Amino acid sequence: MATTRNTTPSAGDRRVRRTHAALARGLIELVAKQDLSRISVADVAERAGVSRSTFYDHYRDVHELAEAACTAMIDGLIDSLPVPDVDSADREQGAAESLEAFFASLAEHAGLYRALLGPQGSARVSDHIRRRITATVYDHTHRDADGALPRRASSPLDSPHDVRAAFTAGAIIGVAADWLQRGCPRSPAEMAALTWPLFTGLYHVEAGTVT
Repeated sequence: MATTRNTTPSAGDRRVRRTHAALARGLIELVAKQDLSRISVADVAERAGVSRSTFYDHYRDVHELAEAACTAMIDGLIDSLPVPDVDSADREQGAAESLEAFFASLAEHAGLYRALLGPQGSARVSDHIRRRITATVYDHTHRDADGALPRRASSPLDSPHDVRAAFTAGAIIGVAADWLQRGCPRSPAEMAALTWPLFTGLYHVEAGTVT
């Protein structure tokens, strides 16, 4: 008789997820009002309605929580980034819209990203974002003949060294951080219009020469 594997999360798993979600919400709410560097474990625990010992059961410090809390949002933002390639002319409108959506998402959580990417933010989170963007750009610019992505490395740092991918990641972070620190003076649409030509210029090569 065939058996069915039970994939229903256990009560313990659900409790952990609820705690993580509460801590993440607490941090996001606090970052909207003050710099990340000024937020303590006690502040986050109080806002989340848990004890400090519960916080330390899950995270070493506020910076580790910040990285964990932002991973899903960061991954979503990075996946939405357009990556120019030899066929980009056929998809320019959609790519520009994706870039606008990227800046719009940053603006939606401006306080959080400003704290993470600003001078008083987290070098660990900035490096986390840089590595993920680098790996994603590398993947999308090294599709095979059928358009399939290469097998993703187990860690962003395990991706092959690619200067253009690293340069692109650094440029994106730099532009985003500067825009956020200035209070988002231009709209996401304007940022996309200004950034896209620079973005495509880096990858403006003859067909078949992207390596």
